[in-house]
Amino acid sequence: MSAADILAVSGLTAYYGASQVLFGIDLAVREGQCVALLGRNGAGKSTTMKAIAGVIPSASGDILLSGKNIRGEKAYRIARGGIAFVPEDRQVFPEHTVEENLLLAAKRGANGQSDWTVERIYQSFPLLPPLRDRMAGQLSGGEQQMLVIGRALMGNPKLLLLDEPSEGLAPVIVQQIAARLRQLRKAGTTILLAEQNMHFCLHIASHVAVIDKGRIVYADTADELRKNDEIKKRYLSV
Repeated sequence: MSAADILAVSGLTAYYGASQVLFGIDLAVREGQCVALLGRNGAGKSTTMKAIAGVIPSASGDILLSGKNIRGEKAYRIARGGIAFVPEDRQVFPEHTVEENLLLAAKRGANGQSDWTVERIYQSFPLLPPLRDRMAGQLSGGEQQMLVIGRALMGNPKLLLLDEPSEGLAPVIVQQIAARLRQLRKAGTTILLAEQNMHFCLHIASHVAVIDKGRIVYADTADELRKNDEIKKRYLSV
């Protein structure tokens, strides 16, 4: 782990029952980076994200958050330590308003920081202010996705984990979410993004890691992946 790594994962393994899903994942995210974890459906992306967040147990390996090993910690302790996880099924509080969803998640960061406020969320996600009094369950899929990203940021995390944020959304909404994520990256937010939509990620990410059958098979900058037709064809084409 380098001094600038927010997250350093090494040798991570995980199982579903008797079936092994992750086979020694090595992955690092430096402060201010947006790293895309790319792979086909079933490659192990969501399992990796859930294992990092403590949502599912991992069997072996290390997960270092700012140098502290958090593998085996409860999910709520990992969240308090500075990781915010946005799952692929979004999970809004449907009978609470947009603003209530944001306020429910408000807390200082692990180091006492309070950079993210409701006002800053509204500035960063201009689709949300007109919806502030609407029940979250009445929002479209794209509106809910922006809400849950904003809600995660309200915890002032060190690292934002986004699992399949473009899943099931119309292309125009995907473009809007990509624009918001680019803005977050420019503002210095550290992001690990799991996706099978390579084109979506390459407009956002600074670095990429490609996962296949529970193993990292390629890691480099996003620019280098754009030029590597062999890797794209072998592991990312549908």
